[in-house]
Amino acid sequence: MAETDAADAAKAADGGWEELVTAALLGAERRTPPGGSPAALLDRAAVATVRRRAGARPASPAERPAPAAADPRPALPAPAARRLALLLAGRAGAGQGGRRGTAPDLAELLPQWLAAANAHGYRAPAGQLPALLDAARARTDLRAEALAFAGPRALWLAGLNPEWRFALRGTAGVAAVPPDDARAVRELWEEGLFAERVALLTALRRQDADAARALLETTWSSERAEDRLLFLDTLRERLTARDEPFLERALADRSRTVRATAAELLSALPGSALAARMSARARACVHPDRTGAAAGVGLVVEAPYECDAAMQRDGVVAAPPSGRGERSWWFGQVVESAPLEDWPAHLGARDAARIVSLPVSDGWRADLHAAWARAAVRQQDAAWARALLGSPRLPLAEGAADPARLLTVLPAGERAAWAAEFVAAHGLAEAFRLLGTCAVPWSGALGDAVIDALEIAREAGSYPWSFSGVMGLAERCLDPAQAERLRPLAAQADEPASGAPGSGGYWAEAFQRLASTLHVRAAMLTELADAAPGP
Repeated sequence: MAETDAADAAKAADGGWEELVTAALLGAERRTPPGGSPAALLDRAAVATVRRRAGARPASPAERPAPAAADPRPALPAPAARRLALLLAGRAGAGQGGRRGTAPDLAELLPQWLAAANAHGYRAPAGQLPALLDAARARTDLRAEALAFAGPRALWLAGLNPEWRFALRGTAGVAAVPPDDARAVRELWEEGLFAERVALLTALRRQDADAARALLETTWSSERAEDRLLFLDTLRERLTARDEPFLERALADRSRTVRATAAELLSALPGSALAARMSARARACVHPDRTGAAAGVGLVVEAPYECDAAMQRDGVVAAPPSGRGERSWWFGQVVESAPLEDWPAHLGARDAARIVSLPVSDGWRADLHAAWARAAVRQQDAAWARALLGSPRLPLAEGAADPARLLTVLPAGERAAWAAEFVAAHGLAEAFRLLGTCAVPWSGALGDAVIDALEIAREAGSYPWSFSGVMGLAERCLDPAQAERLRPLAAQADEPASGAPGSGGYWAEAFQRLASTLHVRAAMLTELADAAPGP
């Protein structure tokens, strides 16, 4: 009987709560609230709220989670731990009127700090793991380094907080699956989330390329087209001739993008059957000029007149983009897919530099060189990239179509030397993408060239905000040892009569910020090199 009365009372209380909510939603103007006034309604709602909370039954205790796996790496030195806290909380320095001021942008230094900490093999402080995971959630560019630094305890935390579940979907989340445990690999491949499957395939490819490809083949025909495309892309790593039969079958895939990716991968294998077919087509389009004024020292181009079914199966897209002629479009795709090593024998036993220097008839030079440049990047051929880049003292309009991509093929030292000479000859107006390809920290010669060009721009009275992109790169990429050279530039100089109004103050702020950022980067590296561990 007592239980029935309690249930009736609870039901009545719930009914009273519903009445209060309805009255509050309708408003006193439309219906007189319980108690006769809004104040009385709020009083009754307060009493009902206390009653409802007091009557709630405690939840059943959950099972205590298993402890996180141990992280055997050495602790981070105490100064470096304090620096990490500052970087995680850092924001760009802001001045008046939208000016950045002279303070370093600490958030932009976090990727470098994480890479350096991982290079030293430190583990993250336990108290900063939540902030690290929050930063990695907000910035995808941080995730790989942040998760590597955070280690197994971050994965443990990610399993407890839905907002950090992204950490379980990366390569780190599949690290617990041994590659030699066929059953565990198979289970994750068949039942895992898509991102987990991509991560698994990527990790397996790095350890056993043939096993990764075999695993992909087991479910290939049942995968969605967009998934097949991303799975196929994992084969770029450690691509070998043993992948060719599978890629040849992928040329008949239902999806155009899958076919195109398979063709691109096959063309990166100089000994593949597709590369041989493309080479024959390309050599039929380009041959030495045996007539006219350039006989024997020039090239003649005869672009394809049609894109037949065989060409399309090999990845040539028939429909050109808007504004592009069909023959030029087909020609470029054929040449970029042909092995560059086949051209010297076809063109008079000349090397890449001599071939590139040959005149090309009928205005086909730009199309031919652009296709060769794409081939050099795809095939990672430094000799051809070097030849197509030409002299850094030539204006970009007269040089390669995409020098930034060609630079990525060259060794780091040669890349920096080419960029330094380009900046010295042409300034910074067209140098942003070129500088972005150079290894960090920049070489002394490249750093000197950039600082010299910035000083010339200041003395010419240029708008400083026109160089904000290069200045941001310099903050992250200049060798910290260059900081002392910036000291005289940080003083506010007299503005030239023809310069932008107020530019002197802006330039002084920019150089002060650059110098202070280099000092912070130097301190970061010193702190990480300190062998004394933190807590």
